[in-house]
Amino acid sequence: MPLISPDRCRTDPASRTWSRRAILRGLAARRSTVGGTWIHLARRAMACSFEVTLASEDTSYVPAVRAALENVDTLEDQLTIFRETSAIADINRRAATEPVAVDPALFDLLGECGEVYRATAGAFDITSTPLSRCWGFLQREGHLPSAEAVEAARANVGFGAVTLDRRSLTIRFARTGIELNLGAIGKGYALDQLAARMRRSGVKHALLAAGRSSIKALGGPDGAWPIDIISPVLAGPIARVHLCDAALGTSGAGEQFVQVQSVRYGHVIDPRSGWPATGTLSATVIAAQAASADALSTAFFIGGTSLARQYCGTHPDIVALITPEGQQRPIVIGHRPGVRVELV
Repeated sequence: MPLISPDRCRTDPASRTWSRRAILRGLAARRSTVGGTWIHLARRAMACSFEVTLASEDTSYVPAVRAALENVDTLEDQLTIFRETSAIADINRRAATEPVAVDPALFDLLGECGEVYRATAGAFDITSTPLSRCWGFLQREGHLPSAEAVEAARANVGFGAVTLDRRSLTIRFARTGIELNLGAIGKGYALDQLAARMRRSGVKHALLAAGRSSIKALGGPDGAWPIDIISPVLAGPIARVHLCDAALGTSGAGEQFVQVQSVRYGHVIDPRSGWPATGTLSATVIAAQAASADALSTAFFIGGTSLARQYCGTHPDIVALITPEGQQRPIVIGHRPGVRVELV
């Protein structure tokens, strides 16, 4: 799937493009303007590295950034399905039999998941865990299930079976078998919370990343953070985006897949059919919030250009870069002020 370019750190003033090595591996990247270096902080959480890059003149903010990064552990404790004590695990255990009280911030996040589910006609669905388990991707042991097993799992999928009561801040499932999994939005949400804490501490310019596919830009050096987007299945960068106070999320045919008789089945499953999504190499979304960018990139990877055009036509300020299978360049859909996209 596309990610920040892994090439050497670039310092050419004409490009000022930030490489994955400089931003995501913690090397001090020299700024394109004379005399500046960058401070890099990282913390492991949510099965990836959360990373923050600051300008050297912002050294005074390092303690605040460290404190903000530590809060990601608290968010993981709340959002993960892999810890029995998490809020999501508690919901999955009890919500089919009784209303479960939810923290206001988590309630709002679940509400956003419901909005994206409805706006994408079910392409984004946080109840698709039974399908991920059926295909073995939840355990990272991918295999090809029978059609009967897929249909049985799909019977337990659908956010339409989830009821959120805003007056009581509770959640309830309509039937047993429903499970929530915030894996497609949780990292972006954590980046948004991290960025908000940093802003309250006075940080004006920083680049935040969670793993290879989620980015949040605060301000930007010289007006924006230039980021190269690449695809491992294509030669070289597919686009360069300039981010200022915006977020970027990418979904694609990543490392998890199962191959049977020369057919490759990727780990991103279409919850509407129960089968891995096809037809799209990658989907990158630029939005105000990282949670939205992550969720929509998953939906557009599944729904392709038609869904991206439909959604962006009714939701201004969203930009999508969709690379269909068989094409070398992404299709750019939508417009967001302050964001510039260059196809390369």
